[in-house]
Amino acid sequence: MGRKLLLAIGLSLAVIGIGVTGCTGDLTFPEGQSAVTEGSIILSQQNTGIWVSGEGKVSLVPDVTILNLGVEAQKTTVAKAQAAAAEAMVEIMAVLDGYNIAEKDIKTHSFSIYPVWDWDNGESEIIGYRVSNMVTVKIRQMDDTGAIIDAVAEAGGDYTRINSISFTVDDPTAYYEEVREEAMADAKAKAEQLADLAEVSLGKPTYINEGSVFAPIYRDYYLAAEAAPGTPISPGETEISLTVQVVYNIG
Repeated sequence: MGRKLLLAIGLSLAVIGIGVTGCTGDLTFPEGQSAVTEGSIILSQQNTGIWVSGEGKVSLVPDVTILNLGVEAQKTTVAKAQAAAAEAMVEIMAVLDGYNIAEKDIKTHSFSIYPVWDWDNGESEIIGYRVSNMVTVKIRQMDDTGAIIDAVAEAGGDYTRINSISFTVDDPTAYYEEVREEAMADAKAKAEQLADLAEVSLGKPTYINEGSVFAPIYRDYYLAAEAAPGTPISPGETEISLTVQVVYNIG
């Protein structure tokens, strides 16, 4: 009985030993990982190499104007304020229609009705109501921008509000390839310099991450009804930029 028990234990230990040896012999790591460990942490080869960021920029002339405009009216009652705002907005819409601004290029940005309070000696009293109706207008014929601003200001009168004006490119995707090429070239030039300084050979990229495309140009522009005719508008140039992060192998 004792001999059989010892034999069974011996066989079990032999099987366990074979299993451990087999696992150790077959242990492999996916490409891009290392078997080097610190404690229980397996280090990735992505933590080695040369890490650089590259930036690409392309200057271009905007072909679209974006106006944030509308009306704001304050009266003693909601009905009066809403009626005044609606009447002014109808006149503004007629101006936009006269300049062939398509309906798809006019989008309601915000609409609000709220009370106007008067505070006196710690006591509050509603003295009126304010109605605001703002839209975002895309002007594709940029030469009309100044004339449209003047006509809108006249049509809406004292209720007119033009909160901002910005210039952009309607379809910037055509420039993305060029800006990507510049960003990658910039990253490679940096990596090559670092490799030379470190006296190592530069390998192929093992990781590439593209950041978001950025096309900044925005100008605040507030206009009251008393603005002078012939408003000058100069869109200038805008710039599309893109960043990439690249990791290169080294040897």
